[in-house]
Amino acid sequence: MFATILGGLPRPPLPAGASIDDLVEAAVRAQEEAGLEPITDGRLRWRSAEDPLSDGVGPRPVLAWQALSKLTASATKAALLGPYSASWRLGLDAIERHAFTRKSVRGLKAEVRRLAEAGCPLVEIVEDEAHRIGDDPAERAVYRDAHTALTDGVTGTHLSLAIVGGNADAAGIETILAPAYASLAVDLIDGPDNWRLVARAPANLGIVAGAMASRPDGSEGPELILYAARYAASTQARGPARVGVALVPGLDQLPWDIAVRKMNALGHAARVAALPPGDELADAVDPRSIDIRTAALGRRRKR
Repeated sequence: MFATILGGLPRPPLPAGASIDDLVEAAVRAQEEAGLEPITDGRLRWRSAEDPLSDGVGPRPVLAWQALSKLTASATKAALLGPYSASWRLGLDAIERHAFTRKSVRGLKAEVRRLAEAGCPLVEIVEDEAHRIGDDPAERAVYRDAHTALTDGVTGTHLSLAIVGGNADAAGIETILAPAYASLAVDLIDGPDNWRLVARAPANLGIVAGAMASRPDGSEGPELILYAARYAASTQARGPARVGVALVPGLDQLPWDIAVRKMNALGHAARVAALPPGDELADAVDPRSIDIRTAALGRRRKR
């Protein structure tokens, strides 16, 4: 069982003159202390966290990942904005948007290959506008064709698709997972119907269940993470080795102290979810989540 964040992090509370390297290192240490992995640079190297592939914004992804990998012995990942979502941010009409989606794939694929050649173990393609696909045949086709072209022939890294920001289940698993991704990360807070994608995903596909909300008032207990992890593992007889959990949709809008609290809560929840059935697991969760009798007592009666 592993735990990670899907999205960015806020600026750590370092002095105004702190270097970007110092900021990224603070973000890395916070993730390490929380027990999260794979680790991200929190998109702190980008002047725009919204669109890190825009011309002239931030360093090349491979340089950002190389700087990150030097800071930790833990597994790391690089996140790139997917072609479908990138096109929606330009305010184009449908024809222009579809053309941009197809045209942008070549450059994005080149970045993925550079990351793979540099040794990046995991490249996350983020599609936070996939909920717009719906049952429209044209939208389905442009999304599917773009991702098929993006993933075709890419080797040397684990390619993960991250669906965040809403329900994308209406597009169908045939659209979302037609390309050759090794894992699927889904937002189950803003997109609870994404469970339908999880249930239909092939058994050999890894699942990252985004089941802890990054909202300040969102639940931080381990119970929902435990349920999500166990259910994801049960689908298609996937097994727990192919399941991770995540915070969604990112922490970049939170104060640093709350973001750290959230990361620590996720790390704790992942450790609880990895426990085998027994007293230790039962003692780690809210009594109300066990059974009606335990809920009524407010505590678990041990034998």
